Amino acid sequence: MLKGLGGLGDMAKMMKAAQGLQEKMAQVQQDMANIVVVGESGAGLVKARAMATGELTGLDIDPSILVASEKEVVEDLILAAIRDAQTKAAARHQQEMGKLTEGLGLPPGMKLPF
Repeated sequence: MLKGLGGLGDMAKMMKAAQGLQEKMAQVQQDMANIVVVGESGAGLVKARAMATGELTGLDIDPSILVASEKEVVEDLILAAIRDAQTKAAARHQQEMGKLTEGLGLPPGMKLPF
């Protein structure tokens, strides 16, 4: 179709592929807002829920650890659960983005958008 225009045919293909990638990335980002991960600490006494986007959405604390004399321990458990949720959210985000890029022939670990 664009045979006589040199490399413009390839450029058109690249632009179409870029547009398709952009649409897929938008869909993955939207999907991330619906993926919930749960981080926990203290053998499940404290649980933090987060979206794969990293947004913290909830915290569940077993009432048995709510003792005034153990305030610092409870605070540490809460922070540990939140960090665990954030780590899991980041890993899930990376996993979902990896699915998007695996068919593109990009080097492993290449970050998007460019």
